[in-house]
Amino acid sequence: MLNGKILLVRRSRRNQSHPLIVVTLTNLLIIFSANTSATNESVKPVDSTKWFHQTILPNGKSWFNGELQHYTDQITNSFVSNGTLKIKAIKESTKQRGVTKEFSSARLNSKFAFTYGKVEVRAKMPKSYGGAWPAIWMLSKDINERGAYFQQLGFGKSNWPDCGEIDILEFWGRIPEVAQSAVHTRSSHGNTINLGSQRIPSISSKFHVYHLDWNKDFLSFGVDNVEHYKYNPKVKNQMTWPFDSDQYLLLNFAIERNIEPSFENGILEIDYVRIYDDSGVLIWSDEFN
Repeated sequence: MLNGKILLVRRSRRNQSHPLIVVTLTNLLIIFSANTSATNESVKPVDSTKWFHQTILPNGKSWFNGELQHYTDQITNSFVSNGTLKIKAIKESTKQRGVTKEFSSARLNSKFAFTYGKVEVRAKMPKSYGGAWPAIWMLSKDINERGAYFQQLGFGKSNWPDCGEIDILEFWGRIPEVAQSAVHTRSSHGNTINLGSQRIPSISSKFHVYHLDWNKDFLSFGVDNVEHYKYNPKVKNQMTWPFDSDQYLLLNFAIERNIEPSFENGILEIDYVRIYDDSGVLIWSDEFN
């Protein structure tokens, strides 16, 4: 702990329940549990004009870091209900493109990219389980990653970590009550030294606003307007500062190899996502209404 802030060694995100039956009734989707009655909770799909489901395995037969999940575009894994987005990781055998995984989840790419400004995401983390790994983060629009939204549009000239990675919020289930942020560049990546965190006792029971302030000089991270990390390298070059071009937002819930056996499901719940330009004007949002 340094100056009241908890510093954790981490690696990059990039290099790195009960079964449900879905019944569709016109534009209304009602989720039924396989062993209970209806939940009284109507749901709708994620807005496809704003979000892209990234589902293709980019690393052969797996995601990076040996993660155990398949990311799907199924409404059981990502949906909007009662005014919030839910990204749900589920312990269930899932087969996609000939590969079977024991967990399913979702990974959303924003279809919007920007340079400089402020990101605010009001979110509630799932219950802590070792190996559960939800996150709110950013990658370069030009990252060379198979299956990413902008890569499929013809971008993808920059490899990781040269493209840069901005982790606005990571919640490591094995470290309860801690919100962590990190930056990855060519100069420090994987187990990066560029990180900071703060303890949030109600991180899994209440909504909090996670923010990034980004300009030509620094990246500032915090929760509920309390900063816990600022990245401001003295020397800015290709090794330390690949952050003068468009980045897009990612929302996902990964499952690590050390997931606790008792884990059945967990939900990353998001109330809103708002992006402002560097003059404070709202330029993109999803209120999940």
